[in-house]
Amino acid sequence: MKRASYIYLSLLVLFFIVLDSCSSTKTVPAGDALYTGAKIVIKDSLLTRKKKKALAGQLSTLPRPVPNQKFLGIPFKLNIYNAFQAKKGIGKWVRTRFGQPPVLLSDVDLNKNVKVLQSYLQNKGYFNSRVRGDTTIKGKKASATYTIRADGQYMVRQVQFKGDSSAVQQAIRGTMPKTLLKKDKPFDLGVITAERVRIDNHLKEQGFYFFSPDNLLIKADTTVGQTKVDLFVTLKPTTPDDAQKVYKINDVYIFTGYNLDPGQMDTSKAGAELYKGYYVVDRRHFYKPKLFQQSMAFDSGDVYNRTDHNASISRLVSMDIFKFVKNRFEVVPGSDSPRLNTYYYLTRLPKKSLRAELNGNTKSNNLTGSNITLSWRNRNAFRGGEIFSVKASAGFEVQYSGQFQGYNTFRWGLEPSISFPRFLIPFFNFNTKGGYLPRTTIKLGYDILEKQKLYTMNSYRTSYGFTWKENIQKEHELNPIVINYVQPINITQEYIDSAKRNPTLYTAIDTQFILGSEYSYTYTNVFNYKPVNGFYLNAGIDISGNIAGLITGANVMKGDTGKVFGKQFSQFTRLVGDFRFYRKVANNSVWANRIYAGIGMPYGNSSALPYVKQFFSGGNNSLRAFRSRSVGPGTYEAHQVNGSFQEQPGDIKFELNTELRFPIVSIVQGAVFVDAGNVWLFNDDPNKPGAKFSSNFLSELAAGSGAGIRFDLSFLVLRFDLAFPIRKPWLEPNKRWVLNQVDFGSSAWRKENLVFNLAIGYPF
Repeated sequence: MKRASYIYLSLLVLFFIVLDSCSSTKTVPAGDALYTGAKIVIKDSLLTRKKKKALAGQLSTLPRPVPNQKFLGIPFKLNIYNAFQAKKGIGKWVRTRFGQPPVLLSDVDLNKNVKVLQSYLQNKGYFNSRVRGDTTIKGKKASATYTIRADGQYMVRQVQFKGDSSAVQQAIRGTMPKTLLKKDKPFDLGVITAERVRIDNHLKEQGFYFFSPDNLLIKADTTVGQTKVDLFVTLKPTTPDDAQKVYKINDVYIFTGYNLDPGQMDTSKAGAELYKGYYVVDRRHFYKPKLFQQSMAFDSGDVYNRTDHNASISRLVSMDIFKFVKNRFEVVPGSDSPRLNTYYYLTRLPKKSLRAELNGNTKSNNLTGSNITLSWRNRNAFRGGEIFSVKASAGFEVQYSGQFQGYNTFRWGLEPSISFPRFLIPFFNFNTKGGYLPRTTIKLGYDILEKQKLYTMNSYRTSYGFTWKENIQKEHELNPIVINYVQPINITQEYIDSAKRNPTLYTAIDTQFILGSEYSYTYTNVFNYKPVNGFYLNAGIDISGNIAGLITGANVMKGDTGKVFGKQFSQFTRLVGDFRFYRKVANNSVWANRIYAGIGMPYGNSSALPYVKQFFSGGNNSLRAFRSRSVGPGTYEAHQVNGSFQEQPGDIKFELNTELRFPIVSIVQGAVFVDAGNVWLFNDDPNKPGAKFSSNFLSELAAGSGAGIRFDLSFLVLRFDLAFPIRKPWLEPNKRWVLNQVDFGSSAWRKENLVFNLAIGYPF
């Protein structure tokens, strides 16, 4: 079988080589040639071999046009274009959609490319460089060669900031300690451009509203010899007077009903109400004036700065009650000092909205379901920027075949909430700085879960908390009050009988009473899943029952059980950390990695975490080679109950994921991945041998591998993953690796091991 596979693979490779040699020049016109690319040759005795290689790599990306794309040395797209020459029908569609016309020698402009390369070399400090271009034709193929004589790169000898004692010149000189222009570094026009922008940003923070990077002049003196250059930073003599003045904020006007429709724009100041230094034009009294006082970063009399300028706009946008926010500044005429009037024009979002979400799912145990959520939102509910919303949801999962038909699941839920664009704390009044308003959110919720023939549970929950951002990268969420009460209201005799045989089933129907607090911190410099280098961190702590436990002196291990309102409460501390690292690799691909760790420590009034706070492993965002929530704990093996794998919770979780994402064509992306992890119990459970966490936890990891296809529609990512286990921790220690048992040709193996995942969004 292996020998046959090698023969087929060799024949396939040979086929493509023949296809390449025969068809790549098929549509090249007579008298022309297929352009295969450019070669850069650098001749410079002053450059080291390493620098020559680096410079050649930079220059090789500049010549145009770019030759036809290749994969494994074969121009597949060009061959597809040549193979499908039909002028209509499916052939034309294939050629247009997947093919690429030949790039011809006649498309190459040698002189233009020589000028581009020469300009790049000049910008990088190779002032005495020379470039010569030539072409080589072999049959129906041609290439270009560009020979470079760089004659040494100029290095910066010294940097000086010149100027008189005027305010703007002093401000420019004040930026010198943080200059990007460094002694003994190569001359680089890109760095000089960045330096001008840096100085401009600094001056904008000092009140120079009309200043521009174009007002700066950086002179280069190359006559000092020995390929050295002196740089002098100064102000252009032609800089306008307005650009040299420090401006202060005069009056701030806020127009709350700005209409973008032609002829509907009302910018009259009539009816403006002065509130704590701000003029609010709100003729229909939609908003309380204090809403804008907490949103504005500018106060009358402040020196203008770009940070407050951007922060004010960002804070208004982040309220989520305005569709558009427009801003302009106007010089106050006849003022005895430079001043600016500031105008904000706000276009309202619809006050009320209704949104519906519908999704469907199917599982490998013949369960098929759907869920619908209706969300009603009332913006600016009490004229202070509040958002009042109500979510109602309903869903089901039914078993359409198999011996356990009728064990269906139904869910209903209702969640009203109200959000305030500020910290809502009695007897305290403070705000955050920066471009994001803090939010206080109060939620109530009720859910009911019915598993037919088994049990019915209802859940009451409420929370009171705050969300705030330091900047676009750092976010905090603190919920000082979190209450959750879960109670069974109907348990069938059938389920009770099953639980007597398997006591683990009792955990799913335990009464749970959580009186706690939560805090989480998020840092990220990755704001989409496009090829980029960056990382994401989310860390949090969840505590419950400590105050009640201290008051009641609860100690369940000694038989002292504490109760609040006649109900036993949970007492625990739960820590979680989710770290993700993304790295851009070749061909616009992304290497994504995740490390997830969590530990829950029950104590005092609890011997285990409540079910809703426990960890699970397995599923389409976890270990994709295993069914949802079916892995662990530890080396304990999950069993089937009523036609499905029972959920396997744990108090401790550790998980590793790595995935290579690569483009295939257009919106279609591929991925290959490996997942590993497990959950464990904090304390021994005689009903689950091998479930307790120990120092041997790494030897108890489950692992799986697979591949997937993703359709990235920008607003939605549809994901299909197919995975299989390569390590099963419930087997004997020397038999846990099962990679040697993989047999895609066996239907029995496929049924037992292949897991198909359909999901929305990336797994991490």
